[in-house]
Amino acid sequence: MPATLRRTFLLAAAVTALGAASVAASADTIRVGVTAGPHAEILDVVRKVGAERGVDIRPVEFTDYVIPNQALAARELEANSFQHEPYLRNQIAKTGWKLAPVALTIASPMGFYSQKYKSFDQLPKGATVAIQNDPSNGARSLRLLAAGGVVTLKDPKSLSASIADIAGNPKGYTFVELDAAQLARSLPDVDAAAVNNNYAVQAGLDPVRDAILSETLDTPYVNILAVREEDKDKPWVKQLIDAYHSEPVKQFVQQRFKGAYVATW
Repeated sequence: MPATLRRTFLLAAAVTALGAASVAASADTIRVGVTAGPHAEILDVVRKVGAERGVDIRPVEFTDYVIPNQALAARELEANSFQHEPYLRNQIAKTGWKLAPVALTIASPMGFYSQKYKSFDQLPKGATVAIQNDPSNGARSLRLLAAGGVVTLKDPKSLSASIADIAGNPKGYTFVELDAAQLARSLPDVDAAAVNNNYAVQAGLDPVRDAILSETLDTPYVNILAVREEDKDKPWVKQLIDAYHSEPVKQFVQQRFKGAYVATW
């Protein structure tokens, strides 16, 4: 099923009665939502490891950051693997969804990119800088700018900082907020943009070589596996985690992404 049709189907399913028999998965199938790109590639290796162990793991791809949690809450998935915990917590606070993180997966140091400048120091006064329009990833970008000395924040450790929380902006940068999936495409039109690694890789950017400002691994933004709270202690959750935290998956991450994504187990 094409990603756009799959997204439409799952969005419609999310507003139907939960657990409808017509969309229920087999008890032996673990449907895992992922965003297209690196998360999907990694989960395909997880799927193969699971198959060797008699565990049916079925990846379901999405093109944005909202629907995978909505589909999980609506029982269209058993788990998802695409987000960091601050993003999940923000979604739960807004929606009341009963979702829970159960394991760390990969770290993906986010970066700022530019088609016009080779370093952030080269950006002129008044330059236009694009960041994500969702609260957790927008705050992540602002924290990175603060760590790099580009701006100062009222609370440098805040996981919910917004543009309104910028305390110092010495070069008078203009900040614009865009959907995370659109930021790589915005590069011809802005001076610099924060791009999450999955979208950077999809756009042909190399997070190790091309980023003009990058996170360290010492951040709270490590990606996770999430399930519904009611399922977190079920045996299949451990089977999914064990398949993900396997040596073949770790080797794939190391060889395929060469530091752009890092296994955390």
